[in-house]
Amino acid sequence: MDEKQIIAKRIAMELQDGNLVNLGIGIPGLVPNYLEEGKKIVFQAENGVVGLGPLTDEDTYLVNASGMKATILPGGAYIDSLLSFSLIRGGHIDVTVLGALEVDAEGSLASWIIPGKKVPGMGGAMDLVMGARKVIIATTHTNKGKPKILSKCTLPLTAAHQVDLIVTEMAVISVEPDGLHLLEVHPDYSVDDVVNATEAKLIVEKVETMKGM
Repeated sequence: MDEKQIIAKRIAMELQDGNLVNLGIGIPGLVPNYLEEGKKIVFQAENGVVGLGPLTDEDTYLVNASGMKATILPGGAYIDSLLSFSLIRGGHIDVTVLGALEVDAEGSLASWIIPGKKVPGMGGAMDLVMGARKVIIATTHTNKGKPKILSKCTLPLTAAHQVDLIVTEMAVISVEPDGLHLLEVHPDYSVDDVVNATEAKLIVEKVETMKGM
């Protein structure tokens, strides 16, 4: 299982029955593939789908927010941008799962500007982090060895103080008022490995093995 799959599988375990969950681009789009059998989650993609299902290799006209070939479950619906963002901005999303370029000890997120590259903008990320009840960041722990979990974001912010949980291939980290709490570590790594790969200070108290691994 590669890094992205590890992250998606662990996040799928975090979701609760009945949740309406928005999935951002990149790793978040993989989450429906790892949903436990019997768990009832409604996935929403901001490009206009409610009731998104797992990814597929078959030819399909349906894609998720990342442009990945996806499925729609029985009872799902296609919606326009007005309704999609009414759900997002109206506080109806229980959880949003988003990627990140940087996230920091204060729960701030930078996800839309890549230095030296042209990008289309932040999309709906700013609306999502403000409108969702819980914000989960799905990101690799480092970028070619450079920490992505920082004391303070260096890139322009998508939002300040809105992140609740960070899930990487190495660890699960909770953002609390007193800082970042290390909750779980993947069995392939040690606590020291995670601490050394993280610029921000981690509060290490009771650490468990990452669930599902």
